[in-house]
Amino acid sequence: MASPMSAGKFLAGLKAEGLTVVEVGDWEHHNRNHKGPWGPVHGVMIHHTVTKGSKRTVELCRDGYADLPGPLCHGVITKDGRVHLVGYGRANHAGLGDDDVLRAVIAEKALPRDNEANTDGNRHFYGFECENLGDGKDPWPAAQLEAIEKAAAAICRHHGWTERSVIGHLEWQPGKVDPRGFTMTSMRQRIRERLQ
Repeated sequence: MASPMSAGKFLAGLKAEGLTVVEVGDWEHHNRNHKGPWGPVHGVMIHHTVTKGSKRTVELCRDGYADLPGPLCHGVITKDGRVHLVGYGRANHAGLGDDDVLRAVIAEKALPRDNEANTDGNRHFYGFECENLGDGKDPWPAAQLEAIEKAAAAICRHHGWTERSVIGHLEWQPGKVDPRGFTMTSMRQRIRERLQ
């Protein structure tokens, strides 16, 4: 059981991992905490945005939209490998997912197939939205993949987690496909090597 790190430690951890970080507005206090608790945290969730254009993507992830208010994640990882911090605390990114998957993440064991949506993921996961159309054709630049690896590793390093605490949205909630264009198995391998 882990309490979320402070916003200051989050920022410092990302920078210590070698990331270029862009602080967007009052990100440290922009959250959905009035809708429920954030924590205990158990892992990191990776998403794709289904958007094009870094400026628009960052704004959308910060502000959200009519049916889903922002922030929609903690950090937006753009194509150039920069991490834009848009919120800190509870964020509308994970939604309801499978309690069996959460138990596997906590135990750092192989993930079962997600077949239920009965558990609040916004409470338990750090979230990174990654700028990509999500059509399987839009490329994932090397700088962006490296930034995903580093961002996830920074959080794992702080909490003493292994790469098994990093999952994709598609592994959490039935019907989701993100991130599409690389496998979470390959990303976890990269994170494992970085943490060694």
